[in-house]
Amino acid sequence: MSRIKGAFQRCGDRSEGALICYLTAGYPDESSFLEYFDACLAGGADIMEVGVPFSDPVADGPTIQLTSQVALERGMTPLGALESVKGLRTDTDVPMVLMGYYNPIFRIGEAQYARRASEAGADGLIVADLPLEESAGLRSACLDEGLDLIQLASPLSQGRRMQDICRASKGYLYLVSALGITGTRDSLAEGLPQLIERTVRAAGELPVAVGFGISSPGHVGQVIQAGASGAIVGSALLAQIIDGARPERIAEFVGQLKAATKVQ
Repeated sequence: MSRIKGAFQRCGDRSEGALICYLTAGYPDESSFLEYFDACLAGGADIMEVGVPFSDPVADGPTIQLTSQVALERGMTPLGALESVKGLRTDTDVPMVLMGYYNPIFRIGEAQYARRASEAGADGLIVADLPLEESAGLRSACLDEGLDLIQLASPLSQGRRMQDICRASKGYLYLVSALGITGTRDSLAEGLPQLIERTVRAAGELPVAVGFGISSPGHVGQVIQAGASGAIVGSALLAQIIDGARPERIAEFVGQLKAATKVQ
């Protein structure tokens, strides 16, 4: 059983949703990134998404854009992010998913990138700007290396296209909660419970995790009670780090988010 599948299964056995936390590799700097990563685990994160900094993160809002820019300026690279994962893997069995953009993968080569990611100890990839129709090569490379290529679905993904996305996705389906970019929001999109319900039906046994704008324990509780298998929180964590929150505060916040995953 893969680490990702095992994480969702353990959460299901405890009548909980999975809490998936996103941090940008190399932010605020390489050593601090490791401290905040450990803080997320201490707070109860079930799966970690490690953002691979990129100069043109078109799916991301100002918060993640800023962390990517700073990480790049301080020397983080795509291969450096893999080295960070490799170092973390020696101390934890938590599933780790690399989330980034296609250009660095294309430059390195799909097969080589998948191989190096697997060797580093990553469990899956999310490529925000790689459409389903262009993903066959990377899907094949990931399959060869035992990696899950996690697909994204949006509120516009319906009918045959949603079915195709679900069939192509491994590990879990990343459901984008609303059209637009990542970032904290005061409230979730109107109609999100219905979107989650429709997506869960289409996904079948594939877990559905909801991201983009999930910013508080209340948001986490809403998506889990609506039937999602997981909630993804990124910008809300990074915004606190930008504001100077220490790892202890991040661990406390993650604990609050995790407590909200209990299925009522």
